[in-house]
Amino acid sequence: MTFISKKPGAGTIIIAAVSLFVLFYVSSCATKVSFLNSTVVPAAEGTVKVKKDSNKNYDIKIELKNLAEPDRLQPSKSMYIVWMESSDNATRNLGRISSSSAFMSSKLKGSFEAVSSVKPTKIFITAEDQADIQYPGSLVVLTTNNF
Repeated sequence: MTFISKKPGAGTIIIAAVSLFVLFYVSSCATKVSFLNSTVVPAAEGTVKVKKDSNKNYDIKIELKNLAEPDRLQPSKSMYIVWMESSDNATRNLGRISSSSAFMSSKLKGSFEAVSSVKPTKIFITAEDQADIQYPGSLVVLTTNNF
């Protein structure tokens, strides 16, 4: 009886090591959190994905569904603004979510993307009347826990 040893070659080991490194690197750098249930728009749902990019910035991607048009809120507002609380304890206006027909389809789905040089610790969305405001208003539509 002859036993044949099948030891992996150096190439196989290197490919396996590189694959594990890439898998670990990609999965360890992204954080995905869900928005909490909203009392302002109860059907609204969404997720936030934060990933550090090759320039050491933070890519923030938001996916939303069932978010009502802001003019249907009580009181009526003109737009939604995305805010970020950061590791340096600052609150920043990341930008306006467009509520045109290109953003909100008949299924009320939408997305938003921004880049920050500072690590976010919390993301929230408010309904506002102006886009260039420095501080969030009191009508918080969606928010995450700290992450």
